[in-house]
Amino acid sequence: MDKKIIKETLKSSRPPIRVGITTGDLNGIGPEVIIKALRDPQMLAECTPVIYGSTKTMSYHKKAINDEFFNYHRVEDASEAKNRKINIVACWKEIVEMDLGEANETGGKYAFQSLEQATQDLASGKIDVLVTAPISKETIQKAGFEFPGHTEYLADLSGMKEALMMMVSGDLRVALVTSHISLKDVIAAVTKEKIEDKLRQLESSLKKDFGIVRPRIAVLGLNPHAGEKGAMGSEESEVITPAIQAMKAEGILAFGPYPADGFFGSRQYTKFDGVLSMYHDQGLTGFKSIAFDDGVNFTAGLPIVRTSPDHGTAFDIAGQGIADEQSMRSAIYLAMDVYRTRNFIKEMNEDPLPVSKEGDRKQFKR
Repeated sequence: MDKKIIKETLKSSRPPIRVGITTGDLNGIGPEVIIKALRDPQMLAECTPVIYGSTKTMSYHKKAINDEFFNYHRVEDASEAKNRKINIVACWKEIVEMDLGEANETGGKYAFQSLEQATQDLASGKIDVLVTAPISKETIQKAGFEFPGHTEYLADLSGMKEALMMMVSGDLRVALVTSHISLKDVIAAVTKEKIEDKLRQLESSLKKDFGIVRPRIAVLGLNPHAGEKGAMGSEESEVITPAIQAMKAEGILAFGPYPADGFFGSRQYTKFDGVLSMYHDQGLTGFKSIAFDDGVNFTAGLPIVRTSPDHGTAFDIAGQGIADEQSMRSAIYLAMDVYRTRNFIKEMNEDPLPVSKEGDRKQFKR
């Protein structure tokens, strides 16, 4: 039998993964990219999408972009979701007055409601993974959201001090030491202890979420030219290099620090399984220059699986039908891949194959 046929048969025989999807800001492109991403019939062979919003809201966006293919099943509770169908959980019943392209409190209010219901269902096991559409930090905070972004919100719900923000596209994985803080606060926040903590989180994620046995991690410098041997800053020699050396002593394959511009420009990232960047724009500028269309924001270091498109609300093109859904599609597939990898590794560790000897011959037995 053809290998491709075997692969597709195995996919279709697996139980579908219940993928919870938040709508994000209703006045942005979130609902549009959800609708477009779920047009792919192959996706429904692998997952059961559960959208947190309302049928009226999604129908409004469906009409706005003149979509003829998006069909759904309305449910009151995620436990009622039908396998391999697009399901919409009714998080609110009232008709929402939307102003596509406008950043207002209404969009933030319902984005928060969608997120709260989805995370509750994730915690109770009604869905397996979470994919979040883009929010506007300005509008959602007006609705009572007290966090800089999804990453910090989910870390708090998980009882963790910090999660690890990681951008993913294929074999390119860029994680951040600091994320949603002002640039003027970065230097004080980049400590030896924090770099070590992020390197441990990154290595752990590369192993359990991506199945890489001995991941190689590149660490970027903080200053131009990675400090130029002290001529442009001492953080590399006093903070970053000692952290790398400490991690090597623990058995983590960390290398650097590398100047960020040359590292991305010369494609050195292709030699590593993961990259640790010091701050938001340093890592994301390099990443998005390479993989803007299909990049995914993955929250690593949590007991749950959460992904998101790597773009924002894009209010300027909302409702015009021109938003690219590839990043949302990639986010859904990555969430499923990580979920399967975690379960596979968990099963391998829980049920190791005992080895017995018969003479010089080794045999594996259950």
